[in-house]
Amino acid sequence: MSNQDQNLAATVNTTQGSYRVIVGRDVIDDLGTELQKTGLKGRAFLVVDEVMFPNPSRRAQEALERGGYETHVLALEIGEANKNLETVQIVYDWLADLLADRSDIVVAMGGGVTGDLVGFAAATWLRGVAVVHVPTSLAAMVDSSIGGKTGVNIPKGKNLLGAFHQPKLVLQDVGHLKSLPAREMSAGWAEAVKHGFILDAQLLDTFERLAPQMKALAGEEPVAAIRRSVAIKGEIVSADEFETGDHRVLLNYGHTIGHAIEKVSGYGTYLHGEAVAIGMMAAAGIAERLGMIDEELVDRQRRVLENYDLPVRASGLDVDALIEATKSDKKSRGGTIRWVLLEGPGKATTRRDVPEEVVREAVLAILD
Repeated sequence: MSNQDQNLAATVNTTQGSYRVIVGRDVIDDLGTELQKTGLKGRAFLVVDEVMFPNPSRRAQEALERGGYETHVLALEIGEANKNLETVQIVYDWLADLLADRSDIVVAMGGGVTGDLVGFAAATWLRGVAVVHVPTSLAAMVDSSIGGKTGVNIPKGKNLLGAFHQPKLVLQDVGHLKSLPAREMSAGWAEAVKHGFILDAQLLDTFERLAPQMKALAGEEPVAAIRRSVAIKGEIVSADEFETGDHRVLLNYGHTIGHAIEKVSGYGTYLHGEAVAIGMMAAAGIAERLGMIDEELVDRQRRVLENYDLPVRASGLDVDALIEATKSDKKSRGGTIRWVLLEGPGKATTRRDVPEEVVREAVLAILD
């Protein structure tokens, strides 16, 4: 088996076509070669988070050029606070100035916010042009870069504007994670650990046993764990592309309260993964109160999250504001929330019949 074959973590099958997710060390140098395999031949418009400029983005540009692609690069400051239509307009203007057409390719290089925003721009430019994701944060690698969900925020809520726009390729170089601040790495582990709790007890055990090694990205075990987490996400997207059933919704474990925490605290106070970790504790509290899991699993989840330096409580937030914010979440229908709750290690389900007083108790339990 070639190195490139070994680096293939998943093939995602969707109505917009199939695409490969490549995960490995130094695979950024294969970006042009891997893009050639997709059959795309237009120009490559590389939009990068400015923290990746100039060196990592230059390496990506050189790889594209070796693949025979004419490239253009736009570096932007992209964060949750400016994940909005004003920033998308900057991308539109750049594409317009360079006469980008439907044969061209937009390449998003950065964290999850970059992928969401640039993916949305690609989905809406000329009614949709090809997009390639080069995620450089752990959260983006194991979660947001796979599945075609794009979006931007408006004052009323997070990701309320968006589109399903599947990528043509996802290429993840684990080496990019070495430059991440420790806090961002921890936030990314929240999404990976989540996959273990909801769908893979063996992966959960790996995260539990090897936390120091995982956090240090030492050896091949962290790369293998990231590949497995990517494969889980790819399998779910292939089975439920548009989140019409309950299966893909399982990926939102911890996100209902997590999104509410982000909104009420002001985007940026908590990183997304940090908010999700706290939301996972609230969701576990709901499941325990409903008799679905025991206190031992709640405590196990808390220990695992703390071992990855993740918060399990939130400070200075109002319970009523949080509960109200959950009702405007994308997964809410007419104010009725589809909660993702644990039934056991590696096993989750959805419930729409959770009494608000149970939610209130569980949320109060994670507030300081």
